[in-house]
Amino acid sequence: MPVDLNQTIFVAGHRGMVGSAIVRQLQAKGYTNIITATHAELDLCNQAAVQQFFENHQIDQVYLAAAKVGGIHANNTYPADFIYQNLMIEANVIHAAHVNNVQKLMFLGSSCIYPKFAQQPMAESELLKGELEATNEPYAIAKIAGIKLCESYNRQFGRDYRSVMPTNLYGPHDNFHPENSHVIPALLRRFHEAVKDNAEVVTIWGSGTPMREFLHVDDMAAASIHVMELDDTTFKANTQPMLSHINVGTGIDSTIRELAETVAKVTGFQGRLEFDATKPDGTPRKLMDVSRLADLGWKASISLEDGLRDAYEWYLNNIDSARNK
Repeated sequence: MPVDLNQTIFVAGHRGMVGSAIVRQLQAKGYTNIITATHAELDLCNQAAVQQFFENHQIDQVYLAAAKVGGIHANNTYPADFIYQNLMIEANVIHAAHVNNVQKLMFLGSSCIYPKFAQQPMAESELLKGELEATNEPYAIAKIAGIKLCESYNRQFGRDYRSVMPTNLYGPHDNFHPENSHVIPALLRRFHEAVKDNAEVVTIWGSGTPMREFLHVDDMAAASIHVMELDDTTFKANTQPMLSHINVGTGIDSTIRELAETVAKVTGFQGRLEFDATKPDGTPRKLMDVSRLADLGWKASISLEDGLRDAYEWYLNNIDSARNK
């Protein structure tokens, strides 16, 4: 079935890293009617405002990329903010989509939904089979609730609400805040400043041994649109009952030490790396089983080094605004 490029698509969270990438790629594919709203124009935590927004627009599809996100420090410091805001955003948007007869919706989750000691690589079936990582449990619970919201509206009302669970994302429009960012933007900023200051040593949180998988946000956006464009028969043939979410990743991981060494190469840092083992490591390993997505015809194409170079170039070009997010 051909894709209708004139349908009205609402991208929630279009100013964020993932949402902006989705908008770019939808435009590149020829979609002509993409609607967005800034936080000043629409507070997604305000149920009445979200409902009114959907009533005012004849929306055909939704990409729900809006979320409150952050690294270990931010999750530890603001747990109430993370669970409340994410629960409100997804509940308001998903319910308003249903009430206003939006049949197709894409919910973007996170790999942190899986147990801390999930079997590696993590298949979709690992969901709810163990204890979550304590440092981001409130955020993870909110994302699990989003998956279950989509599943529940599908079961009760026959909606076509799909969920994708990305691995660790990075790229243009990332958050480079010195305390609240994820590992890649934090390292890119720290190594950049070390080069600028002629520092001899860069100290990195943790032991350097945890394994992590990283996906460039442009690959994430491409995968999301690919899954959304799949016809209903193809999608359902690959989706088990009560297991509607799909992992998105590269299927390749590296240690934090290896990541730091690659960031050093990309930024030109030639000094020494030190690891502070008194700081938390988080989950020992997080590698996604992406076989279901491969069966649906999509694989990542951007290598880690190439992706890091792209992210660093964006940071250099936007350093005044990116550094203070």
